[in-house]
Amino acid sequence: MHAFDVLGDPVRRRMLELLATTGDLAAGDIAATIHDEFGISHPAVSQHLKVLRDAGFATVTVAGTRRLYAVGAEPWREIDTWLGSYRRFWTGRLDALDSEVARGKRTRPPTPRAPTPRAPTPRAPTPRTPTP
Repeated sequence: MHAFDVLGDPVRRRMLELLATTGDLAAGDIAATIHDEFGISHPAVSQHLKVLRDAGFATVTVAGTRRLYAVGAEPWREIDTWLGSYRRFWTGRLDALDSEVARGKRTRPPTPRAPTPRAPTPRAPTPRTPTP
């Protein structure tokens, strides 16, 4: 399965996000979180973990009775290499944006805050005196 096919599924992307932010996780912990967030069964979670393992996005280590999952590095290297040919489309623009932001910070004096307009105070109507 191609890397983008693997990453195209929101459940697998969330699993990788969990592994990337928390480090090694037991299969049961992953299954509980995914079940809570997506409402899918533990066997379905196991199938997604198998896809991640087979594609190299996840590695598994057996620790006693637990299977600990971690992020695998190789597919990310392949994606990074593939993206390399497209970086030219955004790198120069991001550098230019960075220059403009820096220039704006250097040359623009701080903008004074304009006073907040106050609502006019309502006046009580003046009574009319009858004319004789």
